Amino acid sequence: MEQLFAYGTLKDKDIQETIFGRILKGTPETLVGYVINEIHIEEEFGFAQYPIITPTHNPEDTISGILYELTEIQLQQADTYEGLHYKRIQVELQSNQTAWVYTATT
Repeated sequence: MEQLFAYGTLKDKDIQETIFGRILKGTPETLVGYVINEIHIEEEFGFAQYPIITPTHNPEDTISGILYELTEIQLQQADTYEGLHYKRIQVELQSNQTAWVYTATT
């Protein structure tokens, strides 16, 4: 199983139902040394704003989110959902667990 830290739209139950066909069960978790900014993505009817994490390396900067356990196939489904503007990286969480998280592509 794979660990995925979600801080934005992947926490939404309707989106989970659409992507994975079910609502995920997760546990609260914290990402340290990052802040949430916004990314503007052009969509069919204009630009939309979405959250994006940015590293600060400051231990006082934290992001609250949910840690989910996914299969490799579900992780690939999440990759497809996140699209070209996001990439998946590994991070260490406050609990010392390693998890995947999405950040902006550069």
